[in-house]
Amino acid sequence: MSDANAGPLPLLDDLPLLGIAAWSGTGKTTLLERLLPALRQRGLRVAVIKHAHHAFDVDQPGKDSHRLRQAGAEPMLVASRARIALMMETPGRDEADLAELVAMVRPQAPDLVLVEGFKAWPLPKLELYREDVGKPLRAAEDGWIKAVASDGAPSLPVGVEALDLNDLERLADWVAAWPGRWPDQRRPRHQEPRA
Repeated sequence: MSDANAGPLPLLDDLPLLGIAAWSGTGKTTLLERLLPALRQRGLRVAVIKHAHHAFDVDQPGKDSHRLRQAGAEPMLVASRARIALMMETPGRDEADLAELVAMVRPQAPDLVLVEGFKAWPLPKLELYREDVGKPLRAAEDGWIKAVASDGAPSLPVGVEALDLNDLERLADWVAAWPGRWPDQRRPRHQEPRA
């Protein structure tokens, strides 16, 4: 499934999702590196699903797992007492299917799943915005954006909360409170609640 043609994504009660959307060069990964320890300090167990725009390999050529995967293992699961890694080839796909990835994370029962990338998928998002990146603000066109963390003061649509991108403590508080707000945030801004 192409990210541009994102389909249905189950937004269920028991697994709060929050997309982290931004243009390349805005600092999504850098912010997440700083935000995750702050969320852990606040008692949250957070899973992250990250989109990659190109082929990547977490396995090393020559290692047994790589050799077995290259030989046709579908999927290849490597486990030790320290970690587990699941690797599988996905030929014929335009892009990863976020619904499938969320289903893989669900059994681990995290308090929150942060989704980096997958910006076209219909899920609530926090947009990171830096004017000096030279790209437009996405909040005006994406009704799923619930807040914008910026290093300036961009004009935001009604219903979009403004956050300071450089205030890590405030951002961590906002994200840490997300699971409590999740039940009321599972539709785009312009969609009225059902009676």
